[in-house]
Amino acid sequence: MAQTGKSPMTETVEAQWAAAAEGWDAQASVLDAWLSGPTRTMLDLAGIEPGSRVLDIAAGAGGQTIVLAQRVGRQGRILATDLSPFLVERLRGNVARAGLRMVEARAADAQMPLTETDAFDAAICRLGLMLMAEPPLCLSATHAALKSGGRFSAMVFAGPDANPCIRILMATAARHAGVPPRDPFAPGGLLSLGRPGYLDQLFRAVGFSDVSTFQIEAPFRLPSVDDYIAFLRAAAAPVIALLSHLDPDAQDAAWADIRRQLAAFDVTAGWNGPNTLLVTTGRK
Repeated sequence: MAQTGKSPMTETVEAQWAAAAEGWDAQASVLDAWLSGPTRTMLDLAGIEPGSRVLDIAAGAGGQTIVLAQRVGRQGRILATDLSPFLVERLRGNVARAGLRMVEARAADAQMPLTETDAFDAAICRLGLMLMAEPPLCLSATHAALKSGGRFSAMVFAGPDANPCIRILMATAARHAGVPPRDPFAPGGLLSLGRPGYLDQLFRAVGFSDVSTFQIEAPFRLPSVDDYIAFLRAAAAPVIALLSHLDPDAQDAAWADIRRQLAAFDVTAGWNGPNTLLVTTGRK
């Protein structure tokens, strides 16, 4: 379905992920190692089982889509959408190589309604909802797409106090970019939906019932802080975009400063960056 009327913020997010699509896909193994447990929890909370028909929102290059496909099996069906056509092309390639014919991949703005209504047993969104300009529009569109009784589980980052790595990262990048520190709860930011109870309110406002939020500690463990910086420089679209107008030397200086500060999370066995996630689930 052709979708029009994107907001300037949505167009900006799409451009950011067009630039980062290759790096995000290349970091799939790192993402899977970090998010495998939280992803299973999200699928459990959404009630996904063999034969389910599932909407996978902001699916990226398909890391969680592949896990989801293994859960629903050959009798299940998945519509995986993402704002970025570049990520959707990578998703298509990844699921094709895995032989997952039950997956349809589609470029779509999740803030706009699908043609499919009352069609899905469940929906998921892994670390995408908080980057949207208007999350309530996505929640409303998802509610319409679900069958009666269907559940939607959305994973987001908790607030800045629970995510010091992201707080340090964004504040340092903003300082080097010469922009004022951003309100962490402003729309579209990595931590924008992290206020306690806020996402529950948004779910209820569009008609979801039985709403609950599950908190997950998900430390990002890597051999060294340099591995984390390499991940960020390849895949962290919002940070890459923030620093993109700087000359190469200034960008390197920014990343060196970020590295120095994040080295505080070095441990004997490597690097252990604290991260806290929230999974909010509601029923139609």
